[in-house]
Amino acid sequence: MEDERLWSFEESLWTEGPDNYREKVDPEVVMVLPHPPFVLRGDAAIAAVADTPVWDRAELTERQVSRPQEGLIVIGYHVTASRDGESYKAHCTSTIRRLEHEVWRVVQHQQTPALAKPLAQD
Repeated sequence: MEDERLWSFEESLWTEGPDNYREKVDPEVVMVLPHPPFVLRGDAAIAAVADTPVWDRAELTERQVSRPQEGLIVIGYHVTASRDGESYKAHCTSTIRRLEHEVWRVVQHQQTPALAKPLAQD
């Protein structure tokens, strides 16, 4: 999957509804989300994101792409998402694998909410 399509695929997971999640997220997915129970797998993970209202806008920046082997893509990025005056910022990773020609599924996703102020380092 070329980069432009990859980022469009990932952005759609922020801005499109539950049917999109069910199509693009693998049934064996593992997710780490910023709310209890935090670590989710499979149908529970898909349900958790499907029950979340979609964002009107999602800007993916600080983009990193790794292709460790054929048919496997790992991405990292910062997202700023907004809807109805609400905003959300997080650092994220996703791992996407190819099932067959032009058919890709998310097998891992993680979100770490961005801190308003970075922690002091010793």
